[in-house]
Amino acid sequence: MRVHLVDGTYELFRHHFALPSHVNAEGLEVAATRGVLSSMIGMLEEGVTHIGVATDRTVESFRNDLYEGYKSGEDLDPVLGNQFPLLDDVLRAAGFTVFSMIEHEADDGMGSAAALAAADPRVEQVIICTPDKDLGQCVVDDHVVQFDRRKGLLINRQGVIDKFGVPPESIPDYLALMGDSSDGFPGLPGWGAKSASTVLARYGHIEHIPADVEQWDVQVRGAAKLSATLNEQLELAMLFRTIATVVTDAPTMQSVDELRWTGPTSEFMALSERIDATRMMVRLEKAMAAR
Repeated sequence: MRVHLVDGTYELFRHHFALPSHVNAEGLEVAATRGVLSSMIGMLEEGVTHIGVATDRTVESFRNDLYEGYKSGEDLDPVLGNQFPLLDDVLRAAGFTVFSMIEHEADDGMGSAAALAAADPRVEQVIICTPDKDLGQCVVDDHVVQFDRRKGLLINRQGVIDKFGVPPESIPDYLALMGDSSDGFPGLPGWGAKSASTVLARYGHIEHIPADVEQWDVQVRGAAKLSATLNEQLELAMLFRTIATVVTDAPTMQSVDELRWTGPTSEFMALSERIDATRMMVRLEKAMAAR
């Protein structure tokens, strides 16, 4: 079997900015929720059988306790934020398994579910559906891959190396050194994508980079300054790596069998009416008939 794990939070943001506004009878904006639901049903129509959707129930996570500057929900548009819990309810009612993350993030939900699914001998391939570079660290050869649904781009281990210059296992180190503005940590001064990838392609992890720049056997512009910065801010770099590391043992599911889609629940019709999407039931019924 093939297991698909979807970044529900990314999908909600993507549809929020791509679709025209749709306000329901309660005065609640529901366009993004409708868009994500339609997209997930589309996957069923394409033949997907096992699917899990990871969402952020709140923007904050345990990482906010580790680093003060980490991303928060302070700037989140409430028009979008109010759809977080609604999306969970709608997708569950439609019959999808939803990992609604509170202490952890959607990335951790996908990473943890991917690790569990990959260990199941019945699973031929795990497909993590998100363009988020953080999830590149979860890629395992052709067994666990990353898929950008919008671009139709499938990324395996070699694809990660081609894109970032480092293998999946070095992605947290790569992000720690160069920073990740979308997650709110800056990396180390002077370190950028090119220098980080060049050094890590040789040494793999931060702690394996020689403290003495004279021992570096790679050519990097400004190596002496980069080395000095790393030595001075090594503890901070390691903190950033912890923040950038996807958790693979967060609570998600017990078995991949939980991901098999078996049709909508009795609550779906009422929720579809609430978001003005009753026609989605017809699509779900056709998807069921095609099973």
